Amino acid sequence: MWQSDKRGAPGGPALWTYPPTLPREEIFARRRLTWEIVLILLVSVGQSAIYSVVAFIRAATRAPISQQQTQLNPSRSDEPFWDALYQFLGIFFSLALVAVAVYLLWEPANNALRRIGLDFRRFGSDTLRAVALVVLIGAPGIGVYAVGRLLGQSITVVPAPLDSSWWVIALLVLAAVRAGLTEEVIFLGYLFDRLRRLGWSWTGIIVSTALLRGSYHLYQGWPSALGNVVMGLVFGWCYRRWGRVMPLVIAHTLIDVVAFVGYPLAAAWWPGVFAPPTPSPTPTS
Repeated sequence: MWQSDKRGAPGGPALWTYPPTLPREEIFARRRLTWEIVLILLVSVGQSAIYSVVAFIRAATRAPISQQQTQLNPSRSDEPFWDALYQFLGIFFSLALVAVAVYLLWEPANNALRRIGLDFRRFGSDTLRAVALVVLIGAPGIGVYAVGRLLGQSITVVPAPLDSSWWVIALLVLAAVRAGLTEEVIFLGYLFDRLRRLGWSWTGIIVSTALLRGSYHLYQGWPSALGNVVMGLVFGWCYRRWGRVMPLVIAHTLIDVVAFVGYPLAAAWWPGVFAPPTPSPTPTS
């Protein structure tokens, strides 16, 4: 049987250890858990990380990084109604993967949402902690991206169409909520629990999930990937300390809302840093 060790930090996630000698059924359970982690990653953040690495390699072997761009919430159709519908469905199915991860964490008489701290019991203190993290991570993150753009090492990231209609804002907010839930619930709530049960150290879990988070954002260029590794280390330490994923979800959502909704304004004020690069004219013979 899995053995729970309550010697962790106050309020932090429970520690999990193994008996000195594992019986055969426990070995099978451990292998099954390993495959569960692999499959969850392959259909969620791990799949995105692989695509991100491939996209970065492809970009690095083509035109200069500074002349390329990527869109976070690209249009799915030229018709507004169908574009909105496709965007909404994409968000819905992404959140379904988050629900699967929470479902796998659920145990008899052990509410998974409460165990990882994804509830509203401490919404006030969670929000205050989230705002502090936004100040600590959000502003420096924008600075890292801006410096990367000025150095020609970051791909231009277009979070939202510059000609967004008013109803697009609601979809962008939902997209920010999706990003916050997907990354924080799976990177922290799910992987921390599962890797700890496999006997990983807290340091190993925090560092490995931070590196995975960085690779997940490598398509934006190595400066942004490095910034997200730092974010992963900070968020991982906070989750280990607080035992609650909710303040991290709120912080991540707020950061993305500012990025998505505020992008058109930033592109207008600092076009050299945030606006998409202007295509070079095609030479004529």
